[in-house]
Amino acid sequence: MTANVTGVDWANIGALYRKELKAYFNSPIAYVVMSVFLLIVGWFFASDLFLVGQATLRTFFEVARLILVFFIPAITMRLLAEERQSGSLQLLVTYPITDIEIVLAKWLGAMTLLGITLVFTLIYFLTLIVLGNPDEGAVVGGYLGLLLMGAAGSAVGIYASSVSQNQVIAFVISFSVLFALFMLGNLLVFLPAGVAPVLEYLSLGYHLENLSRGVLDSRDLLYFLSITALGLALAAERLAARTE
Repeated sequence: MTANVTGVDWANIGALYRKELKAYFNSPIAYVVMSVFLLIVGWFFASDLFLVGQATLRTFFEVARLILVFFIPAITMRLLAEERQSGSLQLLVTYPITDIEIVLAKWLGAMTLLGITLVFTLIYFLTLIVLGNPDEGAVVGGYLGLLLMGAAGSAVGIYASSVSQNQVIAFVISFSVLFALFMLGNLLVFLPAGVAPVLEYLSLGYHLENLSRGVLDSRDLLYFLSITALGLALAAERLAARTE
C-alpha cells in the first residue's frame, strides 16, 4: 500500500473517524486530559477576573497555548503507535483504505476532541460579554489561533506516533518539536540580525500573537497549513513504509 493524497474515500474516513471518537471517549484519556486543561485555564481566567479585576481573555489564550504543547502530544501519542503495538494496524491495512485516509481519520478525531474541549471554554467569553465589552476580533483571532495550533500540532503528533510503537517515545518526539517551535521566539534576541527574521517566522508564538490581536494574515494561515500538510503527508509516507 502506498500513500495517496488524492482521491480519498470520505466514507472510509468517516468510518475510521467514528471509531477514533469511540476509542477516545471509551477510555479515561479524553476525560482526564480535557479536565486538566479546563481546570488550569479556568483557574487563570478566574484569577484575572476576580483577583486582578481584569475582564480579559488574554491570559487565557497565553496559558492555553502553553498547555496545548502538552495536551496535543497526550491525545495523539497513541493514534498509530497503539495500533502498531497491538497488531491491529496490520489488520487495518488489509482493508481497501489508503494510508492518507487512515491518517486523516485519526487527525480529525484528535481535532474533534480539541474542538469539544475549546467549546467548554466559551463560557469565559460569555461571562465577559455579560460583565464588559470584550474585543470580539481579538477573541475570534485567539480561538482561531488555538485551532490552527491544534491542527498543526496534531499533524506533528500523528507523525511522531507513526515513528515508534512506543507511546512514550511518540509523546516525547511530538512534545519536543512543539516546545521548540513554541520557544523559538524567545531566542531571537540572542541570534544574528540576518537569521532572526527566518526563525521568527518559524516560531509558533509569532503567528499566534498576530492572530490574538485580531489580525488575519495569509502568512500566518500558510504557516499553520504548511505544518499540518507536511505532518500528515510524512505520517502517511511513514505508514506506507511500515506496511508495504
